Amino acid sequence: MAKRLKGKVALITGSSSGIGAGVAKAFAREGADIVLNYPSKAEEREIWDVQKAIEKMGRAAIVVKADVSVEAQVKRMVNEAIKTFGKIDILVNNAGHADRGAPVQDMSVEMFDRMVGVHLRGTFLCTKYVLPQMYERDYGKIINVSTQFAFGGTPLFTHYNAAKAGIIAMTHTLALEVGERNIGVNCVAPGATWTPMVEQVPPEKPKTVLAKQTKHRFGDVDKDIVPAFVFLASDESRFFVGQTLGPNGGDVFS
Repeated sequence: MAKRLKGKVALITGSSSGIGAGVAKAFAREGADIVLNYPSKAEEREIWDVQKAIEKMGRAAIVVKADVSVEAQVKRMVNEAIKTFGKIDILVNNAGHADRGAPVQDMSVEMFDRMVGVHLRGTFLCTKYVLPQMYERDYGKIINVSTQFAFGGTPLFTHYNAAKAGIIAMTHTLALEVGERNIGVNCVAPGATWTPMVEQVPPEKPKTVLAKQTKHRFGDVDKDIVPAFVFLASDESRFFVGQTLGPNGGDVFS
């Protein structure tokens, strides 16, 4: 079977664990070289394990520490990727931030700003600095990451849901800006998926989500979520424009 991403270079933000790590390894299996990203010392051990796994597959992988909400760090990350590989074919805006949430009246401005900064500002900054070289080569795939909560909301997470809904709107708008160019801009909005981020939210929240879901289980990163990313990164998705794919087990129909 031909490797669908042979010869491609993918930058995946927030790729030390969870969905990001799963996507990075799946892309490598499909023939891509990978730029791995993590934000802080806490993820160092995990990110090196992901790099080793990719190198065992015979693919190249570099690791770049960068907070996607900080412009200078994003610029440095993109420059380092291009310096190493000469291009970025695929950008996956996956970097995320989780906290235990709060009612709007109790939510601090700092809590709100941090969430929006990583998710929405981070998606904007990475896209801003990767997109020009995609335009120059008239080729690229941009895959943004949202959530099923962007469609229906959930109490205590106004900051998270607003940021993720904004990412969907950004996906639509950028797809229109790209127009007829050979650049795909789409989004994946996973449902409840067991990742390290789940452990940081109140324990009753996942139970509430699964209760109304058709499948009544967490999604498996590799089997249930990652295939949507591989599809959107491949040329099989060339007629998908500004779409949001929802592997969510029947939680939300969109």
